[in-house]
Amino acid sequence: MVPLIETERLRLRAHRKEDFRDSAEMWAHPDVFRYIGGRPFSAEEVWARLLRYAGHWQWMEFGFWAIEEKSTGAFVGEVGFAEFKRELEPPILGVPEIGWVLAPRVHGQGYATEAVRAVVAWGDERFGSARTVCLIHPENLRSVRVAEKCGYKEFQRTTYKGQATILFER
Repeated sequence: MVPLIETERLRLRAHRKEDFRDSAEMWAHPDVFRYIGGRPFSAEEVWARLLRYAGHWQWMEFGFWAIEEKSTGAFVGEVGFAEFKRELEPPILGVPEIGWVLAPRVHGQGYATEAVRAVVAWGDERFGSARTVCLIHPENLRSVRVAEKCGYKEFQRTTYKGQATILFER
């Protein structure tokens, strides 16, 4: 059900139970949670996140992929589209939201841009000309650059769960 996407250096695939440890380690790292939630995610929260990813594919026919390095098979992050039903102004309900998170050990290697570009291309086929959005903390300059390189433009500054956020659209 989850399509396999390959890029020059990456393989985007369905999550597996075996990804739990690597995903939990990533979501507990300060360089990750600093801009996403502001605190480390517990093992319970990461497990729920992985189940939510699987549920997206089941119910929505889109979702998140695990990202692995082709050369090593190592888990490096997660990327995909979701409908999180966020309580947010302006509302983005019904609009596919792209997101990505990569393990700090691979930051700065261009993997995020490579993975997001591949998922955007998949989204263009899946959603056609429909608008997609993403939320990024204003201090997360690396993610802002990735979004912009992948064709996303800022359209609104707001707050989400008490934190400043920028909404981008494509």
